[in-house]
Amino acid sequence: MLDELVVRNLGLIPSARMDPGGGLVVITGETGTGKTLLLGALRLLRGEQARKDQIGPHGDETVAEGRFVDGGEEHVIVRRVDRNRSRATLDGELTTAASLTATLEGVLDVVGQDDRTHLSRATAARTLVDAALDAEGRSALAAYGIAWDTLEALQAEFDALGGDRRALERELDMVRFQSREIATAGFRPGDDADLASRAERLRNAEELRERLTAARMAAGEDGASGAFEVSGRELAAATRVDGALAPLVHLNDELAELLGELLGELTRALSDLDHDPGELDAVESQLARLGDLKRKYGDTLEAVLAFAASAEARVGELEGLLGRADVIGADLTRARSEAGDAARRLTEARRAAAGDIADRAVGHLRDVGFDDPVVRFSFLPAELGPAGADRVVLEFASDRALEPAPMSRIASGGELSRVILALRLAAGAGQVEIIAFDEIDAGVGGATALSMGRKLRALADERQVFCVTHLPQVAAFADRQFVVTRRGNEATVERVDGPRRVEELARMLAGLSDSERGREHAAELLALAAGG
Repeated sequence: MLDELVVRNLGLIPSARMDPGGGLVVITGETGTGKTLLLGALRLLRGEQARKDQIGPHGDETVAEGRFVDGGEEHVIVRRVDRNRSRATLDGELTTAASLTATLEGVLDVVGQDDRTHLSRATAARTLVDAALDAEGRSALAAYGIAWDTLEALQAEFDALGGDRRALERELDMVRFQSREIATAGFRPGDDADLASRAERLRNAEELRERLTAARMAAGEDGASGAFEVSGRELAAATRVDGALAPLVHLNDELAELLGELLGELTRALSDLDHDPGELDAVESQLARLGDLKRKYGDTLEAVLAFAASAEARVGELEGLLGRADVIGADLTRARSEAGDAARRLTEARRAAAGDIADRAVGHLRDVGFDDPVVRFSFLPAELGPAGADRVVLEFASDRALEPAPMSRIASGGELSRVILALRLAAGAGQVEIIAFDEIDAGVGGATALSMGRKLRALADERQVFCVTHLPQVAAFADRQFVVTRRGNEATVERVDGPRRVEELARMLAGLSDSERGREHAAELLALAAGG
């Protein structure tokens, strides 16, 4: 429900606030006051394109703000339009017009003089029919949904097979080879760095041997080792003379010990250089093999190993797909047949519901000024899809002498509004929570107008209905009435109750709000509407 509507600088309206409440809400006023602008504000809120002529003379931008309440959940939409751009917020956050449309889709419809609403589209006509299905029809709709989901899942599985078993078998052979080639090489993470280091050492083995030998000789008994032995004896003798020199003895001993460790490591390093002459060839061969794998599967060893894991997973996937390939074709054929049967049952249920809607709509249309109207739902074949195999076209003729045509060809906005009103009533609850009609009363008067008022009130029993009207017979049935009054280049919006409402209805009846007889007729009309 629209709980609050605020507009600023909307056409001639400098500022206005409406608390429409539930049920039927009518907007009245003299021609040219700007009543339809309030429905234009609703269009802005639901994301429709803003028009520059909506920007009034009372500022640089037009603002429309609406607070919608649905099942305890509240949404506040603000739309600002200036001469260069439009901005919108949803619950305080900047958003797009498309997001506003998505938020209010299925919540708000505005039916105007030049509006060809969503009922002119086949999807909406089908949705209208589905909303009126009986228990058996709803069961058929649910059964089709299950059949379609099954078919879609099998089709996706079949598509994954590629439709060509031989192609899958070729792919399986290839990924098996790739996985096996990498696995056979036996590489592990870090092997690339280790191989590179080993190759570098083996390639320079002779130079390393010469330098390590020279280093060991320099550190051996004829070099640093002998020097530490001499310095140790001398320091020991000096300490006997001066005990304060004892730390130097310890330091000399530590250095001699470290030198011994160095000699041991040099010896081991020289021993490691005594390798198999064929080891370098083996290492070079491994590096070449790794390079070949990198050229095929990745820039690094990690990438090569990741490719191997992916190939192994694909092997398992392809084996599973090939295992299904022998039976999925039959499963898919059976599922397609079952979905087709379910679609035919659904079509039959839809045809029955559509016939009932059309019959009831014709009755409602006769009540609102049509002598012999025609409402017809045409069912055209379509490919199986999520909603069945129907393309539903809603057709209308204002008289049986005319050929029914799709809703999009209805010339009169007044006709369109009344057809939609009749269809909403005929289909039961309908889909939207808020519906706004602009000039629904065009070409209607007398008893027909009273009938239209009753029907609008009936429609408002389960939703919020807005109606811009010139008919006092319609306005009398409203739960709340707002009047737009113009003085010069300013218009105001005011809710009227009690005597003020009687005066407004009197004006609508006779053009004289202060006429005693007019007020009597207005009060009589309100009493008639209150009695149903």
